[in-house]
Amino acid sequence: MKFLAEEEINVEILRNAYTAWHETGGDTAVWADVFADRVDWGSSAEAVPELVFTRQRAPKQEVIDYYEGLANDWSMEFYRVNEFIARGSRVIAFGECSFTHRRTGRNVTGPKIDLWLFEDGKATEFMEY
Repeated sequence: MKFLAEEEINVEILRNAYTAWHETGGDTAVWADVFADRVDWGSSAEAVPELVFTRQRAPKQEVIDYYEGLANDWSMEFYRVNEFIARGSRVIAFGECSFTHRRTGRNVTGPKIDLWLFEDGKATEFMEY
C-alpha cells in the first residue's frame, strides 16, 4: 500500500477540481469541497472597479458567491492547468483560461497562476493572478 505525501494529496485535490471546472464549463459546485469553512481568498484583479466580484473574501459561502458571480457574467471557453508545484501545504498552479463576457461579447484569454495553502485537505488560503 502506497501512502501519498501531503504534496501529492493537495495536487490531486486541485487537479480533480480544475479538471471538473474545465469540463463542466464553470459549475460552481466544483469548489464547495475544496475550500475550508474560512478562507483567506484574494485576486490580483480586485483593484479593477469593474471586477467587483474579485474583492477579497473570507467565509466559504462568499468564495462560492464569487464563482457564481463569475459564472453569471462570464462564459468559460476553457480553463486548463498545465503544471503544479507543491511543497508541504503550499501549491502553485500554472495554466491558462478564456472567458467571454455574456453582455458585451468581450473575450479575455491569458495565463493564470493560483497560489494555494491547505490544512487537513482543505484550502485555507487562495490568491489568483
